[in-house]
Amino acid sequence: MATIPNDLESVGVAEPYYLPVGDEVSLFEAAYADRTPVLLKGPTGTGKTRFLEYMAVRLSKYEGNVPIPLTTVSCQEDLTASDLLGRFILEKDATRWVDGPLTDAVRNGGICYLDEVVEARKDVMVVVHSLTDHRRFLPIAKLDTVLEAHPTFLLVISYNPGYQTSIKDLKHSTRQRFVAIDFAYPSPEVEQEILIHEGGATPEVAKRLSVLASKLRNLNQEYLIEGPSTRLLVYASRLIKRGVDPRRACISAIADIVTDDPISRQAIDEVISAFFGGS
Repeated sequence: MATIPNDLESVGVAEPYYLPVGDEVSLFEAAYADRTPVLLKGPTGTGKTRFLEYMAVRLSKYEGNVPIPLTTVSCQEDLTASDLLGRFILEKDATRWVDGPLTDAVRNGGICYLDEVVEARKDVMVVVHSLTDHRRFLPIAKLDTVLEAHPTFLLVISYNPGYQTSIKDLKHSTRQRFVAIDFAYPSPEVEQEILIHEGGATPEVAKRLSVLASKLRNLNQEYLIEGPSTRLLVYASRLIKRGVDPRRACISAIADIVTDDPISRQAIDEVISAFFGGS
């Protein structure tokens, strides 16, 4: 496998800010080398999208410093296979085919990222099956054609296991077409670095926010289904940097976002007050 330089700035490519929390970078590099499809698992706001932005830049080194496009599709219950593949549109007296995001990535190369894929309709996963094994092709029935995947094409999907139910979950037959990379909340030390860099927090505020988040994430699920993400901590940091009272910033960016239940809110307020003072 080719060696990727650590100093990407030296070759004229701007590197998105990302702090690894484990071995996710080397795992993704290994998967990309063989174009093995990747499944990103983890709570919302733990850096999955930023990670892919970062990896798209790093992996461009494999391709002679040619940027690798990253196409992100936020899946939801109305997303159909046609939305991914493309459709004919009417222009004056004729029709013209317009590629969908998946078809465009297959045709021209790059990473196609289907975020929260289980939220999409069931026909979506059927469409991508032929791209997740040795065949690496995409049948497009409306064009009566089969596209071979571009050499740089890679399919990446993500989902949040904490939100899945028996109705909305990835089938085992689908899961076994990918290698998985688990994303979790970063360590307090890494999270504090992120808050300083991304949120403009002082070291003291970053430490308090990180410890606060750790306490909230450990609350019984009776109070919270999922704890505050690092993204929310960044938002709180930015409010504080702009002069908002720290406690009020945490209420707005954290407590009011993670729950609407009054009992849970009270429990969270008490934890916030312990770190940033009462009203």
